Amino acid sequence: MRSTTPWWGKGVPGGAGRAPIAVDLGARADGHTVSVGGVVVRYWDYAPVEWTPQTRTIVMVHGFRGDHHGLERVVELLPHMRIVMPDLPGFGQSPAFPDAAHDIAGYGRFLGDFLDALALGRDTVLLGHSFGSIVAGHFAAAHPGRVFPLILVNPIAAPALEGPAGVLTKLAVFYYRVAARLPAGPGNALLRNPLIVQAMSVAMAKTRDPALRAFIHGQHHAYFSSFADRDMLLESFRASVAGTVRQVAEQLTLPTLLIAGAEDEIATLPSQHKLMELLPRGELVVIGDVGHLIHYETPQPAAAAILDFLERHPPL
Repeated sequence: MRSTTPWWGKGVPGGAGRAPIAVDLGARADGHTVSVGGVVVRYWDYAPVEWTPQTRTIVMVHGFRGDHHGLERVVELLPHMRIVMPDLPGFGQSPAFPDAAHDIAGYGRFLGDFLDALALGRDTVLLGHSFGSIVAGHFAAAHPGRVFPLILVNPIAAPALEGPAGVLTKLAVFYYRVAARLPAGPGNALLRNPLIVQAMSVAMAKTRDPALRAFIHGQHHAYFSSFADRDMLLESFRASVAGTVRQVAEQLTLPTLLIAGAEDEIATLPSQHKLMELLPRGELVVIGDVGHLIHYETPQPAAAAILDFLERHPPL
């Protein structure tokens, strides 16, 4: 059954004079390392504040150039869920693959090995954001019955070069290619240039709340440049602009929730509707007044949609 559920939320209210935004998960977060496919990766296990019959284990896959910090505002609003979140190889505190490509297939193999290493069973909920939605979608399509259900936030539903931001994507391709051709020092410096990071952050943020904008920019400056090296970054960037969830949509036979931003210029709303029509058991929740940063700007309606979806799709 296909259904579309509009959810027109607003950005976080407030403004000047409001206390700075902070995420406090210290009581729940426990950092670990695990060897997966020859890579010792870092991951975080966020325990529920209380185990209940409704507690589920959710594995979250972050987006391109991000790490586990990016989804923590959503984690904070799921207090009765157990969340497991790795820094993908090459990002955050996890080293790059030593001899594997940082592409969709490579990250898909990693995800399967990660689930196995932690003995996470078939009732594990899988959630992916942005580039993570491509990885999660392709993995679920290739391994039916391995996870249940699937949640995709700001899912990449069409090739990046097709949308209204296609020109910006071409500029980004040029940017990453130039950085790859420069000597290592200047190339990495270009990729981590704070002015460019700020420009990317400004372009994606839609909120008018100054406190929230300051939080978003601070997050991007703190974590957007914590990648291993420019070669793996170029590999994963190419995968992020070439891969889509749409490529495997008809193979996703499990219940799949799409959480989209009405103002998303990277994963546009029309492409989300087209993707939803391809999903055998798809649902679409649209959040208003937000673009590609649902996890930062509107975590409340996103978390509410996740909880509603999980309540209607209990473990098998």
